[in-house]
Amino acid sequence: MKAMALFRQNEPLRMIERPDPVAGPGQIALEVLSCGVCRTDLHIADGDLPIAHYPVIPGHEIVGRVIALGEDVAGYALGDRVGVPWLGHTCGTCRFCRAERENLYDVPHFTGWQLDGGYATHALAEPRYCFPIPSRYSDAQAAPLLCAGLIGHRSLKATGGARDIGIYGFGAAAHIVAQVAAAEGRRIYAFTRPGDQAAQQLARECGAVWAGGSDEKAPVELDAAIIFAAVGALVPLALKQLSKGGTLVLGGIHMSEIPAMPYEILWGERVIRSIANLTRDDGLEFMRVAERVPLKMSVTTFPLAEANDALQRLRDGELTGAAVLIP
Repeated sequence: MKAMALFRQNEPLRMIERPDPVAGPGQIALEVLSCGVCRTDLHIADGDLPIAHYPVIPGHEIVGRVIALGEDVAGYALGDRVGVPWLGHTCGTCRFCRAERENLYDVPHFTGWQLDGGYATHALAEPRYCFPIPSRYSDAQAAPLLCAGLIGHRSLKATGGARDIGIYGFGAAAHIVAQVAAAEGRRIYAFTRPGDQAAQQLARECGAVWAGGSDEKAPVELDAAIIFAAVGALVPLALKQLSKGGTLVLGGIHMSEIPAMPYEILWGERVIRSIANLTRDDGLEFMRVAERVPLKMSVTTFPLAEANDALQRLRDGELTGAAVLIP
């Protein structure tokens, strides 16, 4: 197999070769068909998230074809197309796992962080953390569903029945969740980097009723807002847009420091909550949504060897929608 591996944070990934992975008990081996490039991969590469071992192969939005089954694997057959998400392993026995809140397990293994991921031609995965992918989506189109879509789905659920919803950071996750929200009859107000006309145009194409810079005021008070951008300074800005009783959802695994802010913008029973990973139920539920709602993914593809270029363009804010590697 070939892979783009991280040997040290804040250094470019390197192409490596190693023997094809062998599926052990409770594992499936996959030929990687596509893998999305997520901002979390950037946090890992840039040192925002600590690394437990080197080298590590990033990538947790994997679309793969099953090429081998380990012992005790049921429910999958050779040739099946499956998706592999961020959460790759939990114990199954702790209080969180027993309550079907495995996303809060204390010592999780994440794909592309503790577990080698999909910036590769081949990968291993646990079947219980794989999801069927609707046939309507190509390999490249399906990749963003596995994190951007899943985290967007969980974030949208966290807003409850909110009707007027602001989204800060209109990238891969936002452009999917906006389409789902529009299909549900909700109204999306998109906040982008000031002056980012391409992102604002994408937001409108995805169903947003309004799009502007993060320094602008929405035309209505918002029932809820979701922040996908890893920018702590957006928290007080978003709170000021919320009506009383509104919910602010922080959809990322990492965020820069949140600045001091006056209590008055939180007062009025406004709520701030974070989103931590996903559950298996989230994955199965969202794939049913993706089957029902014809989502249109804005995707830029890159060969595997150009993973560093994809990461740099994401770092520089030059991508509209999602980047996807095609091994």
